[in-house]
Amino acid sequence: MSSLVVKPSGPLSGEVQAYGAKNAVLKQMAACLLASGEHCLTNVPDITDVTMMVELLVALGCTVKRPNNHELCIEVPEAKDLHPVAPSHLFEAMRASIVVLGPLLARCGEANMALPGGDDFGQRPINFHTDGLSAMGAEFHNDRSSIRATLPRARLKATRITLEYPSHTATDNLLMACVLAEGRSVIDNAAREPEVEDLGRQLQAMGAKIEGLGTSRLTIDGVEELSPAHHEVIPDRVVAATYLASGLISAGEVRVVDANPRHMEMLLRKIETIGGIVDISGEGICVRGPQRLSACDVATLPYPGVATDYKPLITTMLSVADGVSVVTENLFAGRFRYVDELVRLGATITTEGHHAMIRGVDHLTGTTVRATDIRACAALTLAGLVAYGETTIEGLEHAERGYDDFVGRLSSLGAVVERYA
Repeated sequence: MSSLVVKPSGPLSGEVQAYGAKNAVLKQMAACLLASGEHCLTNVPDITDVTMMVELLVALGCTVKRPNNHELCIEVPEAKDLHPVAPSHLFEAMRASIVVLGPLLARCGEANMALPGGDDFGQRPINFHTDGLSAMGAEFHNDRSSIRATLPRARLKATRITLEYPSHTATDNLLMACVLAEGRSVIDNAAREPEVEDLGRQLQAMGAKIEGLGTSRLTIDGVEELSPAHHEVIPDRVVAATYLASGLISAGEVRVVDANPRHMEMLLRKIETIGGIVDISGEGICVRGPQRLSACDVATLPYPGVATDYKPLITTMLSVADGVSVVTENLFAGRFRYVDELVRLGATITTEGHHAMIRGVDHLTGTTVRATDIRACAALTLAGLVAYGETTIEGLEHAERGYDDFVGRLSSLGAVVERYA
């Protein structure tokens, strides 16, 4: 287990780049399975999850090259040469591995995979994926540890799918299945995240016929065949939010040069509410933090609401804000697990069900804490920036799953951080 030692750093300042979105690129790598030939993705973040997805694609029969920094070229064989089975540890390592299910069924007519793993913050069932694919003609034979799916007919059949909840990953998976299905499909209550829209644009570049990107209703006319394409991944809005938060909590000034303000409108409103100054007149997004942030209430909601991935960052900032705040988690019941670690640093936070009440304190005090997921690690690092003394965060490997050179980029802003293997 690797760790990060953080010391009080004073106001952070400077410019930094977020690079491509983890929640887009992993799905876009899976989308390459839908067409034989060489695909090229640019603005790809250098993160552990991308490396794991590369290993998964290779196990499925693809060839992957990295010709330049932040670039992937993925050579996909003909359908008959794909292997719809891969070692279980590749699926168990990350939640996003589930998104190869739709492309494999659409292309090969079968898939055999272990249940996906990923961050530990509560149950995230896969029934939205399997129910939608079943409606398209797939047959599932599951047990407690694996998924085995077959397609008795030549192609998936188009259908109308209404998601009970606008699941980002389920929308991605079903969208990729629908583009090769026979007939017109409709996905209602679809996720509206920018990453879903970006996947749709990649699929359109490959020849897919999709209407309604960015809305809650997607209409897809299935085609018989797609072609490989070049695609640039959109910037990661959660990584951008992390670096912006580092400037806010430290009373500094940070610009994320590739951040897209259109993708982060609700968060930027909250930043202004807690006393931050937001400037989008130049390149990317720049924020300046006050001497002390102000309390505010926040509730997570599906996009365009405040993303659940932002919440650990917001909770950390509010832990040293002036006043009492209430943060409500509406998406994942287990996503307050990092709160105990913030309390170890001196935060005054109580949780009950989906709510956390945060009474801002004057300062935090460094100690040893442990991160359990990607955003918890980022949040605890933010806390360490303003804590008295030295903070050791165990579990840095979680952050490296989603942040490209996390330690290096924080250091470039003036943070006093050091990685230990």
